Amino acid sequence: MRCVYSFFIIVLCALAFVSCNKGDKNIVQEPFVDILQVKDSGEMGTQSFTGKTKSAEEVNLAFRVSGQIQKILVKEGDYVKAGQVVAIMDNRDYQVQVSATQAEYQQVKADAERIMALYEEGNTTASNYDKARYGLEQITQKLANHRNQLADTQLRSTISGYVQTKLHESGETVSAGMPVLSVFSNNDTEVEIKFSASDFANMEKYGTFYCKFDVTGDEQFPLVISRTSQEANSSQLYTVRLKFTDGLDHKKITPGMTTMVYAEATSAEATGLVDVPSTAVFQDKGTHIYIYDAKTSIVSLRPVVVKNINRDGTYTVEGLKSGEQIVISGVHHIKDGQKVRKMDKPSSSNVGGLL
Repeated sequence: MRCVYSFFIIVLCALAFVSCNKGDKNIVQEPFVDILQVKDSGEMGTQSFTGKTKSAEEVNLAFRVSGQIQKILVKEGDYVKAGQVVAIMDNRDYQVQVSATQAEYQQVKADAERIMALYEEGNTTASNYDKARYGLEQITQKLANHRNQLADTQLRSTISGYVQTKLHESGETVSAGMPVLSVFSNNDTEVEIKFSASDFANMEKYGTFYCKFDVTGDEQFPLVISRTSQEANSSQLYTVRLKFTDGLDHKKITPGMTTMVYAEATSAEATGLVDVPSTAVFQDKGTHIYIYDAKTSIVSLRPVVVKNINRDGTYTVEGLKSGEQIVISGVHHIKDGQKVRKMDKPSSSNVGGLL
């Protein structure tokens, strides 16, 4: 009797083991996928840009004549007034030039005065009179030009402000127009940012600008656009200058400081177009994207139309609504109506999700 009972127990355990193995084979592991919530391209919201404070008035000072710099009279950080001499050039050649032209002027002037006197007495022709008059005028302008060149051997600041950069040293030879000193005015500070082509095209949608500085905490400084460049630089970026609408404490905010500029859109006009990663788009009897239902964790196929392939590798597509969630990875390992598991983002202490 005991043997029969033991045999019965062994059979039950075997059946249970087989049943468990069959159950494990029927369990389907739900695949992990990355999910992204899309936003209509017309809904810009608040955008942030890295900016830098710059003087509204900044000039490069240069001699109007060529020669050797004799002495630079200021150093970086010095305050200068408009009209102040900041550098001088060796003027010996220009002084000799003025002296020679002055002597030539005296001779031409004396000759011209004699011919004019003879003409008034009727003792010379009108042609001689005109030659004398035009010759005197010509030498007068030549003397004035050489005197101006001599005066230009002194470099004067055109604005009141601070010396920012000294580009050349005493003893160096410079050409006319070559910058020697950079001077900026501290009376009016602006913020300069760079706009991408898309931001530049949508600039009219930004109604409010403000910036923040590390040195001023959470204080916000309202800004308005003062001027923009109409031509992109080599990086396809447009320069935008913004000015402060309120007064500034110049002891804290000076040219050259880094700031964060925030631009808020006044309205959101839906375009029906959405930018998505290229990994979300696939071909399956047409162009499709998987839509993720957060309540059921089930994905469903959605046909879309690719309107543009962007330089950053994203696709601009039509057929999605702002706020919908789409699958952006693993699209080739799932199917329509399948339940999936949303992949959690790694924590800041688990960079790359390796732990």
